[in-house]
Amino acid sequence: MKKKIINTCLLVILVSLFSFTPRFDDGFKTAQLGNKRVRTAYDKKWVGLQAQLLEKKIKKDDFDLYFRIFKFEKQFELWVKNKSDQKYTLLKTLPICASSGDLGPKRKQGDYQVPEGFYEIATFNPNSSYHLAMKINYPNASDRIKKSATDPGGDIMIHGNCVTIGCIPLENDPIEEVYVLATEAKNKKHTTHIAIYPCRFNEKNNTMLKKSYDEEKNKFWETLKKPYAYFENTNIIPKVSVSKTGDYTFTE
Repeated sequence: MKKKIINTCLLVILVSLFSFTPRFDDGFKTAQLGNKRVRTAYDKKWVGLQAQLLEKKIKKDDFDLYFRIFKFEKQFELWVKNKSDQKYTLLKTLPICASSGDLGPKRKQGDYQVPEGFYEIATFNPNSSYHLAMKINYPNASDRIKKSATDPGGDIMIHGNCVTIGCIPLENDPIEEVYVLATEAKNKKHTTHIAIYPCRFNEKNNTMLKKSYDEEKNKFWETLKKPYAYFENTNIIPKVSVSKTGDYTFTE
């Protein structure tokens, strides 16, 4: 009997060893959880977010994240997909709670403009003066070519506290959701892509843009419309590159 118990225990150990699935490196998440604000955000938000992901049939342990931001509508969309999938699913839309500048891209330091174009999350700041913050990679290649001054500016953040001089502000409650999701994606070494548009390019807004803004801005917006339409029709992130003149070019 004693020998049988020992053999059974050895079998359980062997099965455990051979069925072990290596985990992703959780170093980034561990470092983030060393901050009290991030721990509090996880305690408040992660269980509910996991349920929302499950409802969309998204694996909580390995998902891609995509943000779409619309300045005129003041809307912040969170899209998700399983790593193995092509198409994204809308998880939720959040209100952008403050704004600065006008429709149109950012071209220099101090113009209070929110950038427009295609970006990524560059860094995370859990110690931000604006609750929690994530910096986008502005200026990107297009911005550096298109800038109208020596200094194109920088430090464009998605953050809390609902104040802005060129950033994308959310209330503290929703920024915690965004930060937790972005931390999970980053922890799996996934890049969070961001598209920032002046507005939704529907017929009404296109007419408004042509009537209310100059030719230069409208020419720039034309380079955003095809990538916007592609995602609208396919739910697949468009492949966008930057030409020698700094224009966004789209290829399917």
